[in-house]
Amino acid sequence: MTAPRVVVTGSEAETAAVASALAARLEPNRVVLLIGDLGAGKTAFVRGMAAGLGIDPDEVSSPTFTLVQEYRGPRTLYHVDLYRVEGAEAEDLGLEELTSGGGVVAIEWAEKLPGPIPGAITVSLTDLGGDKREIRIDSSTNLEDRR
Repeated sequence: MTAPRVVVTGSEAETAAVASALAARLEPNRVVLLIGDLGAGKTAFVRGMAAGLGIDPDEVSSPTFTLVQEYRGPRTLYHVDLYRVEGAEAEDLGLEELTSGGGVVAIEWAEKLPGPIPGAITVSLTDLGGDKREIRIDSSTNLEDRR
């Protein structure tokens, strides 16, 4: 079991840089589960992931009302936001189809998923005040272990 990587960032740019480095190393069909309170930096993290996949980070916006955004570049990023999803609705989204499309899937509010996603990386973001964030990247456990 690998220990989680914990990084404290002091700006949105630093948070994006951590995400970019992570995304650049991800193989196709990987899922990143994003956990954190409102305003913790989940969408900023996804912007960084986009940059790491060769996608213009300015294209990334919160998909709160569309649930899933697809961003294409040299690699594809699927950005899922479950904030407004209730109960069993998450099961009906067809997320398993996204995980076999060759892209990388980032899921905000992943704690709303009905069950674990094998092999997913869990990224927990904590607002430490101001622009400081604690980012915990854990590839050895899954959401099920955090419940």
